Amino acid sequence: MIDVSVFQLLLLTITGWLDRREREALAYLIEENRLLRRQIGRRRLRLTDGDRRRLAIRAYRRRREALREVATIVTPDTLLRWHRQLVAHKWTYLSGRTGRRGVLAQIRQLVVRMAEENPTWGYTRIQGALKNLGHKVGRSTVARILKAQGLLSNIARREPLVFA
Repeated sequence: MIDVSVFQLLLLTITGWLDRREREALAYLIEENRLLRRQIGRRRLRLTDGDRRRLAIRAYRRRREALREVATIVTPDTLLRWHRQLVAHKWTYLSGRTGRRGVLAQIRQLVVRMAEENPTWGYTRIQGALKNLGHKVGRSTVARILKAQGLLSNIARREPLVFA
């Protein structure tokens, strides 16, 4: 069986080695960013929304002091502002259209075609024909579609009662 103190020493050695490698990689990247920033000079970087989003998400996980050491493209305040805007946008988006859904273009075309091919049909008859085809549309919707198309005068407004 392995002694616990030997295992702890081994674990501390490995974590120290990994931590040192990580710090060296970070120091290299910081220096590389500074070099690239000097080469860019006063020219402004063009960041896409995706670039800003990725930077903001990464920056939020760091402390402001750590960001001051690392961030060379933009200031830590800018990164954190981008993150605040990202969070605000997540909760203030429009949940879609409000109100009722519009009538599908396919149904509109069908109503117009039925009215043109059957000039004696009224709203209720067209509504019933649409129902037979599996479309649930109200009489007033049929009337609105026909009015918008200028076909209202062609349609019998009141259907006569037929007694058999």
